Amino acid sequence: MGKRWRVFPKDALAGLKDLRKGTEVNRNRDVDWLRMLEKKSSERRIDIWAQLGETPHGLKLTLTDEDGNSACAYAALPTSRREAAHDASAATRTLHEHIGKLGDSNFALLDLQIDCSQVWFVPASLLNPLRRDAVAALEAARQQAGVRLPRAAALEPPAPYPESSLSYLANVFNQKARDFYARHGVQVIAPAFEAMQETGEVSLMITKHCVRFSMSLCPKQAKGVTGVQGTVKAEPLQLVNGKEKLTLRFDCKACEMHVIGKLKNSVRQQGLKDIAVVTSR
Repeated sequence: MGKRWRVFPKDALAGLKDLRKGTEVNRNRDVDWLRMLEKKSSERRIDIWAQLGETPHGLKLTLTDEDGNSACAYAALPTSRREAAHDASAATRTLHEHIGKLGDSNFALLDLQIDCSQVWFVPASLLNPLRRDAVAALEAARQQAGVRLPRAAALEPPAPYPESSLSYLANVFNQKARDFYARHGVQVIAPAFEAMQETGEVSLMITKHCVRFSMSLCPKQAKGVTGVQGTVKAEPLQLVNGKEKLTLRFDCKACEMHVIGKLKNSVRQQGLKDIAVVTSR
């Protein structure tokens, strides 16, 4: 296997020995791709066809999806209460509008077919529940018709974990988690923070958001600025909330900020309860 590098943002290529132009690089985060997925155009909807008909007791709405699944819903509208629409075209548009309001569902209406003796006036208070019931019935029909793929066979031997040791940050709190990592080749497994074996100050949070960067105190920002370059250092800062003080330390190479603190009493008490539950199982 060839050499491996872990490249951080803004790293100079000259500092990465033997890494040459044209080397294949795998990214674990692509901002442009994530932004594309957030756009409306990336939403995947299931096309459906709707058919609105009448029964002796009211209305029937049938939804059929592109996979052939179908479901119906009914609404009571006795013959004595049916009223012909004064404007058939406007009433038809209203039916399309209300039945097509599929909101956050996974469906998109392609067409509505109205199979009634005439265009009736149907109030929104009747149409909206009818549409919701039909959508719920179609979702249930799709779930029932779905075919669960067979579970893939486990790899033997199990794929090795990329690290041979884990700190408390891996959050290993029970025996099943410990067995999982051990099965994948991890040799040293530290217990989770809630296990209360880390008594001193440790990293409670590691984040890409950097207070120093927000305050224009980032050493990388000062690079190339005459009179400033080399004078700005990533010294610790503090967050103060009442009597609680948390130290901020900065890993500029990885572009990460660490929030440092000790185990709070409330976390300690909850940890004791969790340990008691795990031990009793």
